[in-house]
Amino acid sequence: MDYRISPAKTLTGRIAVPGAKSHTIRAVVAALLADGVSEIHAPLLSEDTFSALHAAEALGAKSAVADGLWQITGTGGKFGTAPQKIDMGNSGTSLRIMTALAALGSAPVTFDGDASLRTRIMAGELTALTALGAHCVSRNGFAPLTVTGALTGGTAQVDGTTSQYLSALLMALPLAQGNSVLDLEFLNEADYVRITLDWLARCGIVVKYTDDLLHFEIAGGQQYQPFSRVIPADFSTAAFPLGAGVIAGNTVEIANLDFDDLQGDKRVFDFVRQMGADLSCGGDTVKVKRSTLHGGKFDLNATPDALPLMAVLGCYADGETHLLNVPQARLKETDRIACMTSELQKMGAEITELADGMIIHGGRKLHGAVVASHADHRIAMSLTVAALGADGETTVLDGGACAVTYPDFVTDFRHLGVDITTM
Repeated sequence: MDYRISPAKTLTGRIAVPGAKSHTIRAVVAALLADGVSEIHAPLLSEDTFSALHAAEALGAKSAVADGLWQITGTGGKFGTAPQKIDMGNSGTSLRIMTALAALGSAPVTFDGDASLRTRIMAGELTALTALGAHCVSRNGFAPLTVTGALTGGTAQVDGTTSQYLSALLMALPLAQGNSVLDLEFLNEADYVRITLDWLARCGIVVKYTDDLLHFEIAGGQQYQPFSRVIPADFSTAAFPLGAGVIAGNTVEIANLDFDDLQGDKRVFDFVRQMGADLSCGGDTVKVKRSTLHGGKFDLNATPDALPLMAVLGCYADGETHLLNVPQARLKETDRIACMTSELQKMGAEITELADGMIIHGGRKLHGAVVASHADHRIAMSLTVAALGADGETTVLDGGACAVTYPDFVTDFRHLGVDITTM
């Protein structure tokens, strides 16, 4: 589905962003591994989270899905003996975590997904799983891939290029036959690992680790406890109404935000404030108005999902905006550095692409254009935000990709006053 967006004169209104994808997927995984019934309140209802839920069901979980509540009866880490083939859709997080979990069973499990998922490199995780006792077969380190247990434990060096490898291993290894030690030379996206560790602790899993998150000791033979938890709102998603308000807002209110949560993407609110945004916070609500922005230098290593939106805001800022230290942004659903550079240039932006980021030369008025989301939800939403302050209409090809994490994106933006036509 394509979107046509008209420039916005004034946006106003109040919306509540949905639950966090990172939390919802980890909740599904923890529920799958627990022995008993877990309750996930206010889960994100999106393509990615349903991919995680369907994978959990394929591995033996039982689910009851109602409005605002998923009840999942877990397996205690005991999976079936029949071979499985599981379609993970577009969910890279689910693919990586479920791949590690599959190594707990004795039957081969094959994972595949859409064309985008087949570009998500898995070699680093598969190497670690092999060192820990699993048998892995893949397409040169990419899906489709097949994993067979048993995960015996041991010692492994983990590639820290994406935090998802480490999170996957941390969730699986407490149920391995023996104890494990994981070491890393570096770690990108450390806050996502902290979210994983928080989920483990909530479920009664004990992991020892150093403060720098480069050394972990995990005892095998542990047991996940069932839980009941409300999923916090997604700060990665909240970035888009935040950006819309900064570019064209009268007063845009974003509700249901918990700034005590561990999500690294809450830093985006600090970044935007540093750029001069007019923000005010009260309780769980942030109010944002149209603002005059100025450039700056931002380290996005802990917040790689913020790069597309920050690139858009850099176009509307005076001076240069440097988005740095985020090479892993090239390994997401798309190469987000290259894609955002090319698509914003179609709208008249001046951008210098770096190996690990971008330099946006602000002060140039954007104009409407036909741009492509590359089937990437965050690019689709970011380009929609970019269109709000541009001269003339903008068409976002495959704008419907936003449903991966924000199914109500169009509805919410229309509520704020954005003129979006689906095509």
